[in-house]
Amino acid sequence: MDKAHGDPVETHAITADAEADAIAQLETAEHAAERHIPEHHTPERHARHGLIRTFHPRRGRASTTQADALTRLWPLYGYTIPDPHHDYHTPAVAPDAAFDRRALFGRDAPLVLEIGCGMGEATAEMAAADPGRDYLGADVHTPGLGNLIALAEARGLGNVRVARGDVLFLLRDSIAPGSLAAVHVFFPDPWPKAKHRKRRIIQPDTVALIRDRLAVGGVLHCATDWAEYAEQMLEVLQADPGLRNRFDGYAPREAVGRPLTGYERRGLRDGRPIADFVFEKIGPAIGS
Repeated sequence: MDKAHGDPVETHAITADAEADAIAQLETAEHAAERHIPEHHTPERHARHGLIRTFHPRRGRASTTQADALTRLWPLYGYTIPDPHHDYHTPAVAPDAAFDRRALFGRDAPLVLEIGCGMGEATAEMAAADPGRDYLGADVHTPGLGNLIALAEARGLGNVRVARGDVLFLLRDSIAPGSLAAVHVFFPDPWPKAKHRKRRIIQPDTVALIRDRLAVGGVLHCATDWAEYAEQMLEVLQADPGLRNRFDGYAPREAVGRPLTGYERRGLRDGRPIADFVFEKIGPAIGS
């Protein structure tokens, strides 16, 4: 997933406003920076396995704060998702063999999965306001994960952890059915070209997988600033027999309890309407 978030320069700059101001810098950043962290090219379809990725890996530069957090805090805060087709190693960290949520968080608590956590500002805000639940931010953008764990340390958030790699492997292979309290998919890559729309993460099969991993009463909350993708999201979510819309169509912005992110600020500044959808798992779907 690719949100094109920016990266704050130092600890004091890890804020929503700094995130918004840094977006354009990341989009035009030179790739040969001193602290450049490479992202391997991922083909649209794996030659042997027919795998379609829902994200476009990006090159990104880690700030001093982010690089320090990745090096110093990863053993406590980080999990690297095993992927048979790709290496998503953080510096000096190999993929973990198994996902153990109790070992990762140090407790048993309801788990919220953030798919594509960007620079982590929204994740940190939600976790701070919701200490009774654990928040796992999953992304492929290493500087963003470094930013989130730096925020978690700075704010003393013991209920935040991060996962690096393809979240679909995590959902398929490591998350037990009925074990998630909520899944958030905020501003995923819209893949606007018609030939790329099969790469959008909100597809019937992916929604069915997410719904299976949700507990009954668990919530799938999606948001986008791409009008055509919003229409597809609503169509796909409404078609899933195990989900129920908590609102009539789009969810009112004031009712969803989602922090305003830097990416959203930029969208609003550019005149793009924001659409939220909040669906609840109602029980076993037909055929599941």
